[in-house]
Amino acid sequence: MASSNVCWGIEIGAAAIKAVKLENLGEAGVRVLEYANILHPKPLSSPDVNPNDVLRVSLGALTSQFDLTKSQIAISVPGHAAFARFAKLPPVEPKKVPDIVKFEAMQQIPFPLDQVEWDYQTFTAPDSPDIEVGIFAITREKVLEKLQMCADVGITPNYVVLSPIAVYNALAYDLGFDTSTAGTIIVDVGTTSTDLVIATPGRMWIRTFPIGGHQFTEALVQQFNLRYPQAEKLKREAEDSKHARQVFQAMRPSFTNLAQDIQRSIGYFQSLNRDANLTRLIGVGSTFLLPGLRKYLKQQLGIDVYRVEEFKKLQAPGELAKRIKEDSLTLTTAYGLALQGLGLNAVGGNLMPISVLRKSLWKEKVPYFGIAAGVALVAGAAMFALPARDYFQAKEAAKPPVISEALNKHRQLKAEADEAGVLGGAEADMKAANIIAMLDKRGVFQSINRDIASMFEAGTKRAPGWAKEQQSPEPPAGPAFVLRNFTTTYMPPAVAASSSDSMDSGGTPGAAAAANDPVSAAAAFPRIQIKLSIDTQQPEPRKFVDATIGKWLAANKLRADLPYEIVTASRPYTVTEAGKEAASDPNSGSYPGDTMSSRRRSDGEMIERRGRSLGIPGSSNVVMLEDGTIGERATIVAGGILIGGPASTASAGDQDLTKRRAEATAQVDKLANLGDLRSQQPQANASSVVVDWYVVFKPPAPPTPPDEGTSPSTPRGPQ
Repeated sequence: MASSNVCWGIEIGAAAIKAVKLENLGEAGVRVLEYANILHPKPLSSPDVNPNDVLRVSLGALTSQFDLTKSQIAISVPGHAAFARFAKLPPVEPKKVPDIVKFEAMQQIPFPLDQVEWDYQTFTAPDSPDIEVGIFAITREKVLEKLQMCADVGITPNYVVLSPIAVYNALAYDLGFDTSTAGTIIVDVGTTSTDLVIATPGRMWIRTFPIGGHQFTEALVQQFNLRYPQAEKLKREAEDSKHARQVFQAMRPSFTNLAQDIQRSIGYFQSLNRDANLTRLIGVGSTFLLPGLRKYLKQQLGIDVYRVEEFKKLQAPGELAKRIKEDSLTLTTAYGLALQGLGLNAVGGNLMPISVLRKSLWKEKVPYFGIAAGVALVAGAAMFALPARDYFQAKEAAKPPVISEALNKHRQLKAEADEAGVLGGAEADMKAANIIAMLDKRGVFQSINRDIASMFEAGTKRAPGWAKEQQSPEPPAGPAFVLRNFTTTYMPPAVAASSSDSMDSGGTPGAAAAANDPVSAAAAFPRIQIKLSIDTQQPEPRKFVDATIGKWLAANKLRADLPYEIVTASRPYTVTEAGKEAASDPNSGSYPGDTMSSRRRSDGEMIERRGRSLGIPGSSNVVMLEDGTIGERATIVAGGILIGGPASTASAGDQDLTKRRAEATAQVDKLANLGDLRSQQPQANASSVVVDWYVVFKPPAPPTPPDEGTSPSTPRGPQ
């Protein structure tokens, strides 16, 4: 099991892997046990480099040279690959802080919380009642990719920490940050980006911007037409080069960009914290080895600029101490990571996925489980030796006759019970289950209502200018469509025809039948027939309906977010112009003279006579009953819906059924908000339109096996 007082801090950088193994000595501080600085074969910023391949090679070199199995491990993720957000919390009780922080995280993190790993740290200033929170997050995809890369070479981390947090923890521990420490700006210039950390008494603030040593190297590549490795070498040896002046002149724009971004970051922080007093800047990273950089930043920023030369609280023996001092400018992040594992960090923020951490802990405990099982086995053997001996002695003894008599009596009574049929299962009463089943697809009617509202909206948008286009007088002011009646009828799947001409091999209507008559093809599935009766005063009503409702139905037949498809005849409506008879269409789903349509119109008129409007208090509403048919009457009473016939004295059985129906349907959402679709007074000289369509509940189509060399096709139809 990993020791809790020893930890490896491993910075996975863009130029090298830097790792340090620290031991916690208590009050004596920390001691370096081992140290590694493994340069990548090529910097990750080099052109045509696969970062994952390079990192695996470097991490493999680390694990081959050092034993990482007996201590805790903390690894870093760069600041530009994660998020750091800061916000002030309202004054709340301490126990409510986690809930407030979670709400704040939902606002600050630009991803759903179930797609990220996140942690937070609260800050309080000595003389301020305000509580500030720092929220740190990384997408789960990125952190799992990093952990998988480590697992490939046998590294199992316990901590995943942002690099700027590790840098802050290293300097806060080594320099002894406390409430009296002056405001400090920490600038860690990495290979591809720069982390800026502002430390003030009791709090910290982080910003990352995309300027690093790579930009300095790239400037030399472009200025002197060098290859990237040559430019990198020239940058490191610039001070001793005979072309030093030209080299620094080429890098001057990068100096300027770095200073400007630092200045902007400081200005933004001071705009949020006007009382902050920032007095010094501490540089971290090999870029601060460039001559003149500190002097240039001091001139531009107007504050003292230092760089890390050595660590005061880090003990190391002999030659190792010398190496640590030489590399201290680039070792800060690894130092802070190791401190995190030892519990000596000032700021938390572990982004290690809980599931992975739990799996690792169980893996470490497995050997102890084996030992415990062995001890338990020995103890159990000793405990059960005597009872086992007694068992075998009793088994060898002759059975008393009374036992056989009892067994025979049991067999006789069981046979008699089987003959009487009292041992079988009871027949289930499915009434309650059927009532509860009414809740299925309760959202369908809300969707249908939204569809109708969308059709009306299409008419409203198309109406302006329509009369002018048709060279007709403008109609009276009013809505494009006025609702007269709206009915729905549930239809179960029809029995499949036996003719092979009309059916395919799957038992559903064949492709030819579906193409010629989609309404007949839809009969193989559960469906709801919808009949919408409306009035319109627009000129050329047939064209107007075709340009609005007809166009809407054609465009919205299949939608992935709905459990049904819209199926219509070739012209799903009939139009009776003002002063004319209804025009029949042989392709329409309903037309004058059709017996079924006439019967449904009669049903609709009967319902209208009982309540002229839908959704108006005191009137009757049309609802679907248990068997899928349209109910005769539904009166809203005290939050429930009583379904039945005319109000009259009912028998005790009817009253009980009505009560159970009301209890089930009282928990159902209103079938649809029909406030916008309520029936209105007919318009004078208006044309009548009857629109007829079906919503069909088809199962998702099975995926088609892909041909060789192609990707699997996406199944069509609602999911």
